[in-house]
Amino acid sequence: MLNEKDDVSSVTRAQPVFPGIMLIYLSVHGKAAHLSEASPFSKDVFEIFHCREGRMELNIGGEYCYVSPGDLLIARAEKISSEVYLPLHHCHGLIVRVDVRKTPHCLSCILQDVNVQPQLIAERFCGRRVYFIARSNPSFEHIFSEIYAIPDAIKEGFAKIKVLELMLFLSVFDVQETERSRRGLPPSQVHLAKSVAAYQLEHMGERYTLDRVAKVFGVSCTCIKNSFKAVYGVSFYAFIKARKMESAAYMLEHTDKPIAEIAGDHGYDNSSKFASAFRSVKGMSPGAYRQQNQKTLERGESEAQAYPVFG
Repeated sequence: MLNEKDDVSSVTRAQPVFPGIMLIYLSVHGKAAHLSEASPFSKDVFEIFHCREGRMELNIGGEYCYVSPGDLLIARAEKISSEVYLPLHHCHGLIVRVDVRKTPHCLSCILQDVNVQPQLIAERFCGRRVYFIARSNPSFEHIFSEIYAIPDAIKEGFAKIKVLELMLFLSVFDVQETERSRRGLPPSQVHLAKSVAAYQLEHMGERYTLDRVAKVFGVSCTCIKNSFKAVYGVSFYAFIKARKMESAAYMLEHTDKPIAEIAGDHGYDNSSKFASAFRSVKGMSPGAYRQQNQKTLERGESEAQAYPVFG
């Protein structure tokens, strides 16, 4: 279901639950991936996405939508672009795929007094809108947390119970109350955030302000802050610090460079400030991280070869 793209590593596990209903577990690492099928989806297939960790960008009907931890998204599969971008380079979650042509008309045949009709759910959430998204709803979290932790010995039966519980909850969920949290992004806003991130990568060893970057791109600071938060889920400066510390961590693992030199490579002329920033992201000092994680370099491998590219 997931094809590799841009050094993507992925683990997916599909589990049939009911006729026409499939539970798919996702674990993807990399910059982007392709959601693909042997043949295009029909309009009768809808998908329920849930993000457990990381972040996923979906292009749905030409509109960019971001799914963060705890979010639930519902859309017709035919409207979802096959290319998926991972702003934080990883995403873990699941998809409940429902083909209403193949499901029983009403799942009450499974449990008496349970009125769950997949066709009505599809119309409720995907009838007059491109997609529906609910931001980190506690009721959904309760259901999904147990789906992720299904014991192997009872996975088939328990999966049926949890998916039926999810569908029952969706059957009575107040769509209008949650609709205000739906916020898609136009391509121009997405392009700006990604261009700023690429600029930051090219100037990893420099210290610069949001004002400087805003002047480079000819936009306001507010425009960059809003775009960045919408695409990456974190502030401009938090993203820069996290990316620099990931790059520094890689160098600590794969090179013998002194820590002070690595700090300088990432715009820190003060080792103590670098150590404080590194600890805030990685939970330990640069020295302790190197001691626990340093790899042995291959003979002839240069430090330049060991330096990572975070695109």
